[in-house]
Amino acid sequence: MGKRIIVQARGHGSSTYRVSKRAFRYQLRYPRELEGEGTVVRLFNSAAHSAPLAKIATPQGSFYIPAFKGMVEGQRITFGGKTIAQGNIMRLGDLNVKTQIYNIESKPGDGGKFIKGGGSFASINRITEKEVFVLFPSKKEKKFNARCRAVVGIIAGHGRLDKPVVKAGKQFHIKKAKSKLWPRTSALKMNAIDHPFGSGRGKNPKSKIAKRNAPPGAKVGLVRPRRTGKKK
Repeated sequence: MGKRIIVQARGHGSSTYRVSKRAFRYQLRYPRELEGEGTVVRLFNSAAHSAPLAKIATPQGSFYIPAFKGMVEGQRITFGGKTIAQGNIMRLGDLNVKTQIYNIESKPGDGGKFIKGGGSFASINRITEKEVFVLFPSKKEKKFNARCRAVVGIIAGHGRLDKPVVKAGKQFHIKKAKSKLWPRTSALKMNAIDHPFGSGRGKNPKSKIAKRNAPPGAKVGLVRPRRTGKKK
């Protein structure tokens, strides 16, 4: 009798494949006030994020954002204003072309959805009356409302991938902190009873289009393909 395959086990959601709730106890957002000033009171690491986080204190309360490269405790940042400086939280419509930004709001007031990974940044590409076009690290351009906010600068943690992991055990704990699957066994290397691609007969994965309502374990192969067939 075969055992439950990994995809099914992840879908079931045991403690092995669930990330700790404590990792996500810091909610990244912007202050409700559109104009004001805050102080960086603490810089710290978070298991759920690839960049260090910063706690910003304001007279109305505190909030958390990803730290920028060069940020120090005690530093003062402004939000709202027209001054373009490292760490300031500003509307996209108030920025200049080629300004480096991160933690960009998808729509005004949602607290930041794009560019939150360590060492990454986007840049203002062009500006119109009501919209701002931002160039992402993938070299793709995305359109935003001019009232959406972002942080000026580059996210800290750029060198996190430069140091080699060296030990398999260290990689295990890195992945475990974010509930990532590691090590990942190739489906072709499994037995036929443990995976739809198992047994390795012919060593070629079957061109299988999974049904939309297929359960975990059966949803393998081409999942929601944009197109099928040979390109002409």
